[in-house]
Amino acid sequence: MISFHRIALAALAACSLAACRSTQGPTPTTQPGPVANGRPGQPSPDDTALQAGPGGGAGAGEPGPRPYSRVVTPNAKSRDGLFKTHRIGSRVLFEIPRTALDKELLLVVRAARVPVNAGYGGQQIGQRRVVKWERRDNRVLLRSVSYETVADPTTAIAGAVRNSNYDLVLAAFNVDAYGPDSAAVIDVTRLYTSPPTEIGPGFQFRGTPDPARSFIERVLSFPENVEVEALLTIPAPPGAATAPANPFAPAVNGSASIVLHWSMVKLPETPMMPRLADQRIGFFTLSQLDYGRVEQRAQEREYIVRWRLEKKDPNAAKSEPVKPITYYVDAATPDWLKPYVRRGIESWQVAFEEAGFIRGIVAKDAPTPQQDPDWAPEDARYSVVRWFPSTIENASGPNVNDPRTGEILESDIYMYHNIMNLQRWWYFTQVGHLDPRSRMWPYPDSLMGRLVEFVVAHEVGHTLGYQHDQKGSSTYPVDSVRSRSWVARMGHSPSIMDYSRFNYAAQPEDNIPLASLVPGIGPWDKYTTHWGYTPIAGAHSPDDEWVTLDRWSREQDASPWLRFNMPDSRGSDPGDHSEAVGDADAVKATGWGIRSIKQVVPLLVPATVRDGQSFDDLAEGYGRLIGQWATELSHVADVVAATEAQEKYAGQDGPRYRPVSRARQADAVRFLNENAFATPAFFLLPDILRRIEVEGAIRRINQAQARVLGSVMNDRKLERLIEFEALATVKADAYTLSDMVRDVRRGIFSELSSSRVEIDPYRRELQRTLIAAMGSKINPVPVTLPPGLPPAFAANFQPARTTSDIRAVFRAELQGLDADLRGASGRARDTVTRAHMDDARHLIARILDPKD
Repeated sequence: MISFHRIALAALAACSLAACRSTQGPTPTTQPGPVANGRPGQPSPDDTALQAGPGGGAGAGEPGPRPYSRVVTPNAKSRDGLFKTHRIGSRVLFEIPRTALDKELLLVVRAARVPVNAGYGGQQIGQRRVVKWERRDNRVLLRSVSYETVADPTTAIAGAVRNSNYDLVLAAFNVDAYGPDSAAVIDVTRLYTSPPTEIGPGFQFRGTPDPARSFIERVLSFPENVEVEALLTIPAPPGAATAPANPFAPAVNGSASIVLHWSMVKLPETPMMPRLADQRIGFFTLSQLDYGRVEQRAQEREYIVRWRLEKKDPNAAKSEPVKPITYYVDAATPDWLKPYVRRGIESWQVAFEEAGFIRGIVAKDAPTPQQDPDWAPEDARYSVVRWFPSTIENASGPNVNDPRTGEILESDIYMYHNIMNLQRWWYFTQVGHLDPRSRMWPYPDSLMGRLVEFVVAHEVGHTLGYQHDQKGSSTYPVDSVRSRSWVARMGHSPSIMDYSRFNYAAQPEDNIPLASLVPGIGPWDKYTTHWGYTPIAGAHSPDDEWVTLDRWSREQDASPWLRFNMPDSRGSDPGDHSEAVGDADAVKATGWGIRSIKQVVPLLVPATVRDGQSFDDLAEGYGRLIGQWATELSHVADVVAATEAQEKYAGQDGPRYRPVSRARQADAVRFLNENAFATPAFFLLPDILRRIEVEGAIRRINQAQARVLGSVMNDRKLERLIEFEALATVKADAYTLSDMVRDVRRGIFSELSSSRVEIDPYRRELQRTLIAAMGSKINPVPVTLPPGLPPAFAANFQPARTTSDIRAVFRAELQGLDADLRGASGRARDTVTRAHMDDARHLIARILDPKD
């Protein structure tokens, strides 16, 4: 995802093989496979039982099968495929042969068309699900199969695993008739017009579809898949107008009509051999709890999520693949952007060459209805770069994978139209001083097209299985990213999967080519593609590959830009901060970044003010520029209480975590006092402010400063400072919590040491913000998290432990501040400063001795 938050991992558990169906066909010969939860298929009844009349082979009172010709009438519109489909008026029948029973299929649900403010057509609904059709006498069940727990079928525990994770029945159908070769004919209309919750519209739409206003629109059957679309109308549920919406997803509280698209796709007959995951390598993963391993415990096994690529010529160092990864460009994409979308997709070809594949990934235009009337972007056989008419400034790249092995079967990239607006402002605020094209609007097609190409390439990386690589950019010295020769060879970031957007450290005198300001496929991308996709000769199981994979992983020791940090390191390693350029120290890089911002500020008015137009662009650009300033300063705040991390496995020298030195942390706080907490006069231009607002300059600056201060005062950082001091071998080497709070307090109240104290309005606001922040550590407010907050985010909001030193340290600092204010009050130069100092003392008194 291109936005500031990280993508949530949605991988489910997997097993190594498809031999999970214990009675269906021979076991594949590639390797022994585990048994997933589930039960053996039911034996088919004989033909006599199949042709029984009402009640024959069924429970008392259940309707029995009828003659085939009375069920599948001449009026039926039939189609052969994975199994036959019949459309008779508003009804849809599936004719499922015995060979299709108990075969695992992947079910993917997407919204094809939606009302306003309820998502976008083409988005996936919920998670992909493995299902199978199972027959019991004259009934057919649709069951959901889970691979969260597995075991080798030859082990004694395999049966217990099946019994402890039973397959969910999603739906049950009476057999209406039997066709040739005992194929069961069932009416599935209600499965789609009134779907069960597990495969229905999801929480965006609260309520049950109205059958009078819901019907199936399209049914298509192909050799590998069946596609169904249905229009569903969901009435507004009682109390919908007051029902709270989930803040993390679109929702509709009133009545709504939507079109859902279900893809039921045959899973590969021969499962791909999975590849073991490695915490040092940035792949998305799926996991299984394997009870059949030799380890004397329930062993969690993680596999990377990747496409299946096989060489046409296995003996060649580089070969075209048997089947390349293919992405289609949505017909809804603006025509002028389509070439850039294709280039973004195919830019990954250089990375796949590192894995031995020529043209391993290709782009195609979506066929027109005249070329292929059955083609649909919702069809789970096709990977599509979708273009959504949306004001959301984002893009995302999910994938659909086989939960047995991690094989990516299909993926769609969601491009929201306003991603172009986000790219415009990122580019202007970061490198507007370098590229004259950024000072006009609209951007030239060549520039905006290149920015969209960059976004597409980033999202393609996600759909190839890659996580964000926030670590890589910090391994490039900031002096190097200002070097024309370095950037030409290495880029300003080693990975397009980093949130290192544009090279804001570069200065005009560096003469960096404009084309090099935008990230491209870099060393990390090529390395990770090589690690995940290169075939390993002679390996017949995931364990056989591990010696080679571990050797490749250790290349990170000598090449820091190949490293990747797991999420549990993020927030503590300053090298993992996003939106950053240059090394982890951040002070030097941010110094150059602020110099760039100071050059961009005077360009804002000529870039946005046009005769006959409002000042909306000027106001938006001004706010974004202040946001960029705060973002870069937050990188320096991340140095406080930081550790330098490198993911390592046993056998690699050195620790995984090394606390940043006292000197670096103290220098970071000094830099913040001089740059973040000093009033930024270069932003306070009447030529801008008097055009965009009556008032608001003080509030804008304070909000940005409060953001940086909040990062410094983060409870997790405060607790780390306490622990680093406790573990320090030489106590004097530790930058303590008391050191940090004292340095920040003295910096923000530096005026108190003057012979004549004068505090400007911006600083007065900041000083009150500091007092409030310190007070929140002494008298913390109970945290109430919004509903639906993902656990990974919720952890960031947990308050400090009440037993820690934090309260005591902040109480002492507030007492010291009160003494300094008392001593300086007689030196106040003006009435407002004196009133502010008296008020600050009053605020401190209420914090130290709160009254009921």
